[in-house]
Formats: sequence, C-alpha cells, structure tokens
Amino acid sequence: MDIPGIGSGGGALTGAYANQGLDKEAFMKLLVTQLQNQDPLEPTQNQEFVAQLATFSSLEQLEQLNDNTVAGIALSQSNALLAQLTQSSALIGKSVGWVDPQTGAAASGTVDSVRIIDGLAVLKVGDREVPLIAVTEVYEGSEVGDVDPEADTATDTDESGDA
Repeated sequence: MDIPGIGSGGGALTGAYANQGLDKEAFMKLLVTQLQNQDPLEPTQNQEFVAQLATFSSLEQLEQLNDNTVAGIALSQSNALLAQLTQSSALIGKSVGWVDPQTGAAASGTVDSVRIIDGLAVLKVGDREVPLIAVTEVYEGSEVGDVDPEADTATDTDESGDA
C-alpha cells in the first residue's frame, strides 16, 4: 500500500515540481559558478559565503531527514501488513461471523486461509472473501454448527435497535 505522494523514487520530485527545487549538486554548481564569475575588485563577503555554505549544509540535512522519513513510513507500512497477516492467520480453522459490507446481511463460516489484498487482510471462508474488518465475532467452537450464529446475530441486531 503506497501513501499518495510517496513512492520508491527515493524522494525525487517529479512532474511540474521537478524544476522548482534545487538538489545539492545544482546548489554546488551554482556556488562554484558564482565564485568563478565574481568581480575581483568586489569579492563575495565572508558573511555571504558562510551563509550560502550554511544553506547548503541545511539542504543536505533536510535530504537525509526526508530519506529517513520515507524509510520509516515504508517500514511502518510493512509492519502494519505483517501485523494484519499475523492476527488474521490466528483465525484459520476457526468459525467467524461477519456482516457482508455490500448487502449488510450477517453470515458465518470457517476460515480456510488469509491473504493481503490492496493492503487489507481478507479471509477466505468457503467460496467467499471476507475483509477482516467485516468480522464481528469469532466463535469458540471450530465448526459453525457448534454455536448458533443466528441467535447471536439476532441478539446483536435487537440491542442496536435496528430490528
């Protein structure tokens, strides 16, 4: 799952924004060109030169911070996916109840497998794919027949005031 605006391009700007910023190489070329073409009778003042070098140093630090931030976000995404997969894999072989996100109908079944689709854990229950977020209950028995999921679902509906 990619976060919009962040990709594997190493933090490089693309499209219309590519020419609006200077990287450290362009900054150094500009600084060297300025030094080569300065008026020998009125050289650049030390304060101006130090300020430009400080700006260059700040630019390098910001690039490193950006690279570290992007790496941290990628690591967080990987950790979130791994956590989803780990948590949902504990449901394999267990009976679960869920509400179908499209129809709103309650259903139940035994989890056969788990996979990640578009960054979300999806349970394979019989011939259906159930998003982990749609699961409302995990039954104690390993078979749906061990409990009465209809009674549980009806009770939940009565308590919410929807029935």
